[in-house]
Amino acid sequence: MKMAKHLSPEELEAGLDLIRGSAKDGGELEMIVRRPEVDEREEITEGELSLELGLVGDNWKTRGSSRTNDGFGHPDMQLNIMNSRAIDLIAVERDRWKLAGDQLYVDLDLSDENLPIGSRLSIGEAVVEITEIPHNGCRKFADRFGIEAVKFVNSKEGKRLHLRGVNAKVVKPGTIRKGDRAKKI
Repeated sequence: MKMAKHLSPEELEAGLDLIRGSAKDGGELEMIVRRPEVDEREEITEGELSLELGLVGDNWKTRGSSRTNDGFGHPDMQLNIMNSRAIDLIAVERDRWKLAGDQLYVDLDLSDENLPIGSRLSIGEAVVEITEIPHNGCRKFADRFGIEAVKFVNSKEGKRLHLRGVNAKVVKPGTIRKGDRAKKI
C-alpha cells in the first residue's frame, strides 16, 4: 500500500497564490460527497439538498453534534464546503479529496472578504447560506493529510481564507449536480 504524501510547510505556502486565484462570484462545483456512515464516503454526480436533511443520504443529522442538546446535527453545520484548489493542494491526489469529510468542493473564494457570514450561494436549484460556526482542521484531518496541513489551514491566513472550508445550511432545497456553478447571490 502506497503511503500518502504529506506536504511540507514550504510546499503548502507555495500553493497560496493559486488558491487566492479562485473565482470570486461564481465557481464550479467540482465534487459532491455523501457520508452515509462515519468514515464512509460516496462521491456522487447529483444530489438533493433538503432543509431537513442537508445533503440527502449524508449522515449529518444522525451523526449528531456536541453543540446540540437533542443529539442531532447542528442546523448551522448541515453542509461543509471546501475550496477545491485548497483540497487539491493538501490532498495531492484528487481521489483523496473526499477524505477531508466535506460534502461540497467548489472553485470559489471562501474568504471572509468574499463570502462573509450570511452570504448566500445558488448551486443548481438550491440555495445555501454561510453560517458563523468555524470549520477548522482537526485530528482526523491531521491523520489524513499531515500535521503541517492542519497548521496551514488553522493559521491566521488559513482561517481568513477559510482553507479548511466553511459551514453552511440549506435555505432553498433543490437538486445540485457536479459541474453546476456556485454563484454569490
